Formats: sequence, C-alpha cells, structure tokens
Amino acid sequence: MKLNIHIAQGFSLETLRLGLVQANGLKWENEGGIGLGARPGTALTVAASPFETALKEARDKGEFLVSPNRKAALRSLLRYGNYKPAGRAKPSSEYLLQALLEDDFPHVNYFVDSINVVSLVSAYPISIIDLDKAGEELLIRRGLEGESYVFNQGGQSINLKDLLCVCRKSGERWLPTANPVRDSMATKLFPGATRALAFIYAPVGPEGHDLEAACEQLASYLAKASDLAEWSILQR
Repeated sequence: MKLNIHIAQGFSLETLRLGLVQANGLKWENEGGIGLGARPGTALTVAASPFETALKEARDKGEFLVSPNRKAALRSLLRYGNYKPAGRAKPSSEYLLQALLEDDFPHVNYFVDSINVVSLVSAYPISIIDLDKAGEELLIRRGLEGESYVFNQGGQSINLKDLLCVCRKSGERWLPTANPVRDSMATKLFPGATRALAFIYAPVGPEGHDLEAACEQLASYLAKASDLAEWSILQR
C-alpha cells in the first residue's frame, strides 16, 4: 500500500484507530464472473450478493445490533471542541442502522454498498474515496474554523470545524475530503474510478478491538470486484 499519510502537528492518535483498505483495478462490470448480476457500466449489484446474509442477520438483531458501549465510544471519538456528534452530526454508521430498520438501506454500487454493510455490522463509520482524485498524500487533522465542503449532489454542505477529517493535498493547501459523518463530493467514488481507499474509524480500547476483522471483511468484499484489495492499520 503506497500511501503517504501524515498526522497533523498537535493531533493525537491516542483515541483513534484508523483502518485503511485499498482496492486497485475496480471492476465496474461483471468481469469477474462471480454472478452478482451487474449491468454493463455499473458496479456489481447488491440484489443477489454476498451482503444478503449480513443484512438479514443485522435486521433480525435490530436495535441490539450495536451495544450502548460501542455507540458511546464512537460518539466520544468524534466529540471535540465545538463538535457535538448528535442529530445530523452523528457518525454515519448510526444512519445506516436507522435506514435498515426503516427498510430504506441505501444501495449505490457494489463498492459503496460494501462499506455500508461493513459499517452497519461493525458500527464503525467508514469513508471511501477515489484515490486518483484525492492523491496518495493525505493528512489526518481536525477541521478548522470556516472549513466546509459539499457532500451531496443537492449542494448541501457540512461545517467541519473540530471534526476529525482526512485531507488531500492541493498545491500548498490541505483540503478536507472525508470524515466519519459525510464525505466530500470532490473525491466520491463514481463509475469509471480505478482505485479506491477506505478509512475505517474506530476508538482505542475495548470497543475498537475488532477493527482488524472489519478491515479484513471489507477487503474480502472489495476483492470480489477488483484486481487487488489489501488492508493495514495506521500506526502511531
């Protein structure tokens, strides 16, 4: 995994475990012959996919899928300065469970669906970016005063002050491009992308102990629709 990930001065990894899952040679057609029923020009679909069992088991567990301790630990990971992880500012994984229980679980494309399923089951928020758009030099820091970015096609933006962010290099500047709540439209994964990088955000301590398992599961899913998928844990 040839990445150059920096940790901003003054930013501490004492509370964060960050899993990295990279997939190269993304297959946007059913070239692998794995029988997922993809249409030409689209990513492998979820309709008859490896996700069915995981989604059914998650639905059967309902609200008991995520323990109160896991939920509290993840919110604590995001709580910093002026940032309060509640309401629309809560971790993205909480939205997924709510959507599942309301029979509105999102189906986007095979790659995004992969991270959503792993995020749902593990309760860890996960970002996925187009690595060719973002570049291989990245920075982990908190959002600064006045920083924001557009996160959907409707033009809605998120205030990033004090929020944990992944930033990309743009000239001499570092621009936030992903976080555990909403990812930027600037580097979102769309059909035709060839490389993807996912970030799995987990707390340090007992509630982050199965981060490796989440990374391994996501890499396994992505490998079904790419030439290579590998994972690592960002070291302090």
